[in-house]
Amino acid sequence: MQLSCKNKVSREHWMPGNVLGNVLVCTGCLGGKFGFVSSMDNQTDEGGDKESKNRVEQKEWLAEQDLSKLDPEMLTPLTEEVALSLVISRQATINIGTIGHVAHGKSTLVKAISGVHTVKFKNELERNITIKLGYANAKIYRCTNESCPRPNCYRSAGSSTPDLFPCERPGCGGEFKCVRHVSFVDCPGHDILMATMLNGAAVMDAALLLIAGNESCPQPQTSEHLAAVEIMQLNHLLILQNKIDIIKESQAREQYEHIRSFVQGTVADGAPIIPISAQLKYNVDVVCEYICKKVPVPLRDFSSAARLIVIRSFDVNKPGSEVENLKGGVAGGSILRGILRIGQEIEVRPGIVSKSTDGKVQCRPIFSRIVSLFAEQNQLQYAVPGGLIGVGTKIDPTLCRGDRLVGHILGAVGTLPDIFTEIEIAYFLLRRLLGVRTEGGKKAAKVQKLSRGEVLMVNIGSLSTGGRVIAVKGDAAKIALTDPICTEVNEKIALSRRIEKHWRLIGWGTIRRGTTIKPTLPNSN
Repeated sequence: MQLSCKNKVSREHWMPGNVLGNVLVCTGCLGGKFGFVSSMDNQTDEGGDKESKNRVEQKEWLAEQDLSKLDPEMLTPLTEEVALSLVISRQATINIGTIGHVAHGKSTLVKAISGVHTVKFKNELERNITIKLGYANAKIYRCTNESCPRPNCYRSAGSSTPDLFPCERPGCGGEFKCVRHVSFVDCPGHDILMATMLNGAAVMDAALLLIAGNESCPQPQTSEHLAAVEIMQLNHLLILQNKIDIIKESQAREQYEHIRSFVQGTVADGAPIIPISAQLKYNVDVVCEYICKKVPVPLRDFSSAARLIVIRSFDVNKPGSEVENLKGGVAGGSILRGILRIGQEIEVRPGIVSKSTDGKVQCRPIFSRIVSLFAEQNQLQYAVPGGLIGVGTKIDPTLCRGDRLVGHILGAVGTLPDIFTEIEIAYFLLRRLLGVRTEGGKKAAKVQKLSRGEVLMVNIGSLSTGGRVIAVKGDAAKIALTDPICTEVNEKIALSRRIEKHWRLIGWGTIRRGTTIKPTLPNSN
C-alpha cells in the first residue's frame, strides 16, 4: 500500500501535505486529498512502483536520521530545535500512562489523542476490556501564531504526521509545529490485572488518572492505581474527569469536590482536574496543552551503555511462512539510558532459564544483533531514552512469542546488571487494603505484617514473579524469587498479597542486597 494524492490529475504528488482534521490535504494541487492506493495504480515502465515504495518507507516528510552523524553530546541538552530535527520527528521522548478504574475511558482517551485503538487482541475485543498493556504514540502540536486562541492552538495527531502543517483557522496564517512526541502506556483497570498495570508503571514518566463522572469517587482501582504510581515515584499527574457529556453540571461540580478531597495528601494533591469527554473529544486540546505545560520531559542519560526494559515481546511471523522469509523476534519497551543503534550487538538477561542436574537454577543470556528499530510505523536508525520502541532482532522468534521476554533487560553486551535469585529488602506496608469494595462507610481491612513462609507477588521493573518470604526482621525481609531477575541494588519493588483470590497491593520496598548467580555463557561448559 502506498500514500498518494487522490486527485487523478496529480498522482505524482506525494507527502508532505497539510493536515485538515484527520485528512491529509495535498499542497501540490487544488483540493486533492492523500489516501492509500494500490501499488498497481502507480506502476510505471521505469520501475516507478519500487521508487514509490521507498518513498513511503522513508517517510520523507519526517526528519531524516543519519547514524554516521550521531553525536550523543548534541542530544544531551535536548533543546526544542535539536529534538525536533534529530529525535521527536520520528520517536516519542516521554511515556505517559493512563490509569484508573475499569471502564472509566482510558483506552478511549488514548484513541482520542493518538487515533490508535489500543485494544487489539481477540479476547480483548470480545469483552471490550484492556487485558495486555496497550501502547500508542501521538504528536502534540502548537500553532506558531501567538494570537491563536488557546486551547484551540493545541492539537494532536498520529506519530507519522508531518512536523509542520498550516493552521486551518480562518485568517490565522500560523503553522502547527510539533512540540511533543508522547508514548501512551494504556493500563488495564480490572483488579485481577493489577500485575500488568504495575509492569506498565515501571516505564511511566507521568500519568493521566481517569475518573468517570457518572460513578462515585473513589472506585476501588482508582485508589489502588494511585497508590501504585506513588510507589513508582511518579510526581507528574493530571486528573481527567471523564464522561461529562452524560451528567449534569451540578453532578460534575459535586464530584469535583469529591475528587479534591480524595487526592488530598497523595501524590496527586494539587494536580489539575480537567473535565473531558473522551468519546466526543471534548477538551482533548486542553489535555494536550496541560501535557505540554505541566509534564516536563525528564533529563535523560545518552552517554551510558544502552539499556531497555522489555514490557512486550512478539513473534511477527505468520503461520506457514517459508524458512527464508522468517524474521527474528521483536522486543518492545522503553530505553532507560543510552542509545540503541541499528547493527548493534545486544544481550538479553536473564535469558533462557533452566535447572541443572543437581537442581540449581541456570541463566543463559541471549546474544543477538539489532536489525531494525521502530517507533510505531516510523523506522529509526537509532533510538534514544523515552518513548516506546520496537527492537527487531535475530533472536529465535519462539523465545519472544506471547510476551515471553517481558521482565527481561536488553542492552549492550557485558553492561547489564547482576541476576538475583534472592533479595533482601527494606519494606513499607500500607495501613489499609486498597482496591477492595466496602459496604457503607466501613473502612477497608488493615494490612497484616509479613510472615515467614508466605508467598507474595513481587513486581521488579516490568517483571511480575512470585516470592517466598524466608526471613523477616523489623522493616527488613528476605525473599526467595520464583524466577531470576536482572536488577540492581536500590531498585524499587511493589509487594502484593493474595486476598480473596485476588492479588492486592500491600506495600513496597527497596532492594538492599541479594544472592546472585553467574550467567552461563555460550563458550562455558
